[in-house]
Amino acid sequence: MNKLNIMLVDDHALFRKGLRDVIALQEDMRVVAEAVDGRQAIEMAVRAQPDLILMDVNLPGCDGIEATRAISERLESVKIVMLTVSSLDEHLFEAVKAGAIGYVTKNVSPEALIRNIRGVREGEAPLSRAMTAKILESFRAEKKVKAANRENSITKREAEILELLAQGARDREIAEQLGIAENTVKKHVQNILRKLHVNNRTAAAAAAASLAREKE
Repeated sequence: MNKLNIMLVDDHALFRKGLRDVIALQEDMRVVAEAVDGRQAIEMAVRAQPDLILMDVNLPGCDGIEATRAISERLESVKIVMLTVSSLDEHLFEAVKAGAIGYVTKNVSPEALIRNIRGVREGEAPLSRAMTAKILESFRAEKKVKAANRENSITKREAEILELLAQGARDREIAEQLGIAENTVKKHVQNILRKLHVNNRTAAAAAAASLAREKE
């Protein structure tokens, strides 16, 4: 398995060193770049092309939300996970809307951090139920799913896959449960992202849930 290339973005050198040391112990991942603020994060992301970015929400100057939005627009394949001191941080929701797929708290254990990182590689989104509910409410309130999306609506199979994604199921688990190939699941997920005009699986699940409620 190819190593997962990770970029660290945090303005505290000691915290970055701690993350770097934990990741260095893993055979399947490595740190390929670091940044201390949002602007540097954007530049380094374009240069290093990481698979995953661990991004602090609160950064000096260009903050983590602005950097996440800019990077998501430039690098569609990169996955961004926010680092926060509290899961109640009001900025987390904006970060997810900007393109982050989830978050981990800074007091998480090294073991839990590595599990989250590996989960992201498998297609999981480190996101609490409370945050998922907030995203759903936003999609309903802001009516993100518009008439144009209805004309290109998701299929019954795609709806089934989205429901399982929202439950935290991995592509492999979805394939087994629905009796289809894992590659087929991946293709469905890509079609879903395109149809709903979103850039990550978390937002896609939220949008689909909102659409399903509108049809009820």
